Amino acid sequence: MRRWVVTDLDGTLLDHSYSWEPARSTMATLKQQGVLVIPCTSKTAEEVRAFRQDAELSDPFIVENGGAIYGNNADSSEWVVPLGATHSVLRPKLDELSQALGHELVALEDLSEEQGEALTGLRGQALASAQRREWSVPFLTAPEALREPLRQLAAQHQLLVVQGNRMSHLLSGGSHKGRAVEVLKQHLQQPDVAVLGLGDSPNDLPMLEAVDQAVVVPGAQGPHPLFQDAIASGRFQLAPAPHGEGWALAVTAWLANECR
Repeated sequence: MRRWVVTDLDGTLLDHSYSWEPARSTMATLKQQGVLVIPCTSKTAEEVRAFRQDAELSDPFIVENGGAIYGNNADSSEWVVPLGATHSVLRPKLDELSQALGHELVALEDLSEEQGEALTGLRGQALASAQRREWSVPFLTAPEALREPLRQLAAQHQLLVVQGNRMSHLLSGGSHKGRAVEVLKQHLQQPDVAVLGLGDSPNDLPMLEAVDQAVVVPGAQGPHPLFQDAIASGRFQLAPAPHGEGWALAVTAWLANECR
């Protein structure tokens, strides 16, 4: 049986200092057992390439909340499957939504270095890599009263707004992490693969609904309230600890169950 671990990065595998040390040995176990480890993240391809190098991964990866899927051919050349419009098409749409909403939606790329660091904890080249988008437009999350009107406005324009821990993201309608998982199954011709999915925030919901076993990784203050009902019903499992530690424990338990 083929197996995949499809995982969010920020807030799930990575803590808020971007460390994943507690999960390093579990990551090595997955590779030894031939389990594909597929990052499924709001990060850019540029950022994920750096993570994959650190983690010694060569498996496909999903970027910008499902905006595109990347992978490597046998000769190490890279392939990409776009799932929506490019950043150059989406960026003017954010301005149009701002006008219609009557509230300025500030893009991540328009923040100063100081503002970007305060929001993301990144600086220098790492911040620049996060700001160089190809398939989405991250922006400062609108006030709570405006979030549903914004989602409705976006939908009228065949656009999607998803919310992460640090910011929101504008994508083409239908470009989300769940669709990306399904498209990747088709692309790799592995429709029956057993998939464990791990996430922590609202933008992970489509991915968690698309996998065979879904695990919510809590933050230091517990899981996101959005997932309370799914956890209580048993539809989603709750990792026993935050970030990389909880990730590793959940993955280890899944591996043990899959090997029975």
